[in-house]
Amino acid sequence: MAIIKVENLTFSYPTSDDLIFDNVSFSIDTDWKLGFVGRNGRGKTTFLNLLMGKYEYGGKIISSVAFDYFPYEVNDKSVNTEDVLHAVAPAAEDWQFMRELSYLGVSAEVLYRPFGTLSNGEQTKVLLAALFLNEGRFLLIDEPTNHLDTAARDLVAEYLRKKKGFILVSHDRNFLDGCVDHILSLNKSNIDVVGGNFSSFMADFARQQDYERKEAARLQTDIRRLKETARRTAEWSDKVESTKIGTRVGGLRPDRGAIGHKSAKMMKRAKVVEARQQKEIEQKSQLLKNVEYTHKLKIAPLEYRAQTLVVFSNVAARYDGRKVMPPVSFSIKRGDRIAIEGKNGSGKSSLLKLLCGQDIDHVGDIKIGSNLVISYVPQDASFLRGTLKDLAAESRIDESLFKSILQKMGFDKSQFDKDMEGFSGGQKKKTLIAKSLCESAHLYVWDEPLNYIDIFSRIQIEELLTAFNPTMIFVEHDRAFQNKIATDVQLI
Repeated sequence: MAIIKVENLTFSYPTSDDLIFDNVSFSIDTDWKLGFVGRNGRGKTTFLNLLMGKYEYGGKIISSVAFDYFPYEVNDKSVNTEDVLHAVAPAAEDWQFMRELSYLGVSAEVLYRPFGTLSNGEQTKVLLAALFLNEGRFLLIDEPTNHLDTAARDLVAEYLRKKKGFILVSHDRNFLDGCVDHILSLNKSNIDVVGGNFSSFMADFARQQDYERKEAARLQTDIRRLKETARRTAEWSDKVESTKIGTRVGGLRPDRGAIGHKSAKMMKRAKVVEARQQKEIEQKSQLLKNVEYTHKLKIAPLEYRAQTLVVFSNVAARYDGRKVMPPVSFSIKRGDRIAIEGKNGSGKSSLLKLLCGQDIDHVGDIKIGSNLVISYVPQDASFLRGTLKDLAAESRIDESLFKSILQKMGFDKSQFDKDMEGFSGGQKKKTLIAKSLCESAHLYVWDEPLNYIDIFSRIQIEELLTAFNPTMIFVEHDRAFQNKIATDVQLI
């Protein structure tokens, strides 16, 4: 057991004046299993990179252990997986690799295949296994679930639960509950470390948020009262000063010297009171900086005239003439929110692409209602280029509404004129979801919309969908989201 100490950590990127961390201090135990949570863009990956020594920073990070980072970068994916793993964990033996892979449900035969032929999920599992074989290292795991299906997430969570000594960045609530014993919470103004899983943390956090919102309202009332008192004090001084000019009843002139002296005393007293009040206002304004506001989102779905929107009859996608999924038959009716579930590579995304009219080889028949309007959120957001204004114009959506939705999802106005190519993965997915919310459609087709998106935004989207009940078909491996949103599950 060892302690990692962070003392007065301060950091901002050289190209920005905005502080990512401002005088942050906390300690963690290297035996802990830490879930690292916080809003998109707040600095989770940046903090992991600081631990890895990638950037210069103010303050201190004191640690007697070395750090390893996941995802581990494999430069040459043509070499055998066995050689990749030996490069990651040079001291480990083949029997140890096989043992760890068996825990993760991966066949030992993958060791003798080129690494690039493994699925994304298999690559995730084998690299995690190798990194945990590096004894005396503290593992920094950055969003491992993005390429894992629901069953694989459960398996990896069980694997991590038996390990210790890691920080795990994930936005999947069930996944976190399955494997962590502490939460590292990156808040608006500090970092908190609390014991327990994510659900216990979230229950405490919700209670604290409720208290802080009530306190924030009370403090705003206090601030308004103090500002009004400061204004009245200044007015009294001005009124006394104004009596130096003019005449009194009976034609007597005022004693300007006495009035000036009295006015000066009142002015001095007013300045002291004002300074004290201003200091109190500033102190009160600095309180409760961790209140997370999740604004309500809206959507304007169209109501289709018929009860049935789409009918799939024995549909299966094919690649190189080979079916990649068993044929499926089901229909989408008004008010349905159908979750498509299956293993990685089973054809879930292909099914959604076929529905959206993409030219994919397939068998079977898809009957789509006439004049059906579809809004599509693709799984891959890496194609985004240009500004938000460009995307709004290209998509023929209201730019003001588009940006307003993004602000409600945590975007800062400073992002609005930037090239989307530089957005984080979470910001890109939020951009696609906001675009879809601006589109009035009969059917919303979302393919893994929550990849990289923070927990607070996930809850925000859940509340939107349960409030407006749009007709949907979607793929999403976040079990908490699926359980909340889906009216039916279609297995493939």
